[in-house]
Amino acid sequence: MTPVRQLCGTVLIMEAIVIGLAIPVAIVGEHLRPGVAGGLGGGLAACAVVLGGLVGRPRMGWVLGAGTVLQALVIAAGIVVPAMYVLGAIFAVLWLTGIWMARRYDSARPGAAS
Repeated sequence: MTPVRQLCGTVLIMEAIVIGLAIPVAIVGEHLRPGVAGGLGGGLAACAVVLGGLVGRPRMGWVLGAGTVLQALVIAAGIVVPAMYVLGAIFAVLWLTGIWMARRYDSARPGAAS
């Protein structure tokens, strides 16, 4: 398993769990309609799971860009659930750190392409 797949995939799956847990908060705490909260939150969580499964696979370089866009959308979810500003920022830092660490590991391996 590639380092980017391990690190970034884990970040996205954990993020999907946090997004899922924010849905009831949006309904109860922020008085958002259940259909809207479930649709938006469920859509973001589903995207995170799908991207988490695709990251690091051959010919799937676009996933890193899509994951970065997802991080911005999760931060933007703070408009509805203010805690998502902080949680989204934390996951964005983890996401960028995962990409950086995986690339650093790949470049340090013997026989790695320059």
